[in-house]
Amino acid sequence: MLTDTNSTNNKSRTTDMSSTQRKILIVDDDFDLTSMFKMVLEMNGFEVDAYNDPLLALHEFKANCYGMALFDIRMPELNGFELYKKIQEKDNKIKVCFITAFEDYNDEFKQSFPELDETKCFVRKPKAVEDLVKHVATILG
Repeated sequence: MLTDTNSTNNKSRTTDMSSTQRKILIVDDDFDLTSMFKMVLEMNGFEVDAYNDPLLALHEFKANCYGMALFDIRMPELNGFELYKKIQEKDNKIKVCFITAFEDYNDEFKQSFPELDETKCFVRKPKAVEDLVKHVATILG
């Protein structure tokens, strides 16, 4: 598990969003990718909690704490779609983007989440870090 609650150095950049909107939950079983996303987002003023274990992330999840979640789709024990459904039971206001390198999830996504806009809900691996930051900032408003 990666966690960092000491991101006070970045708070000067958070003038136009509430702290909840600036807090992001990342869950991906790829440690290196999770670490990179966390570092880049924190460098851009976001507060990030990152996990490599979806069950631990679900267990430690606190409602109304995050503005957005980034979930890998392919993870052991609990995939990103399943994790999001369980998170939605605790907090139905959290925004989500699914992280994937694969295109074969579109049908399952559309069936599972017809209310979500697929153009806003996917971050493709590998994704240029600048694009990731822009995508997250756009979704959070």
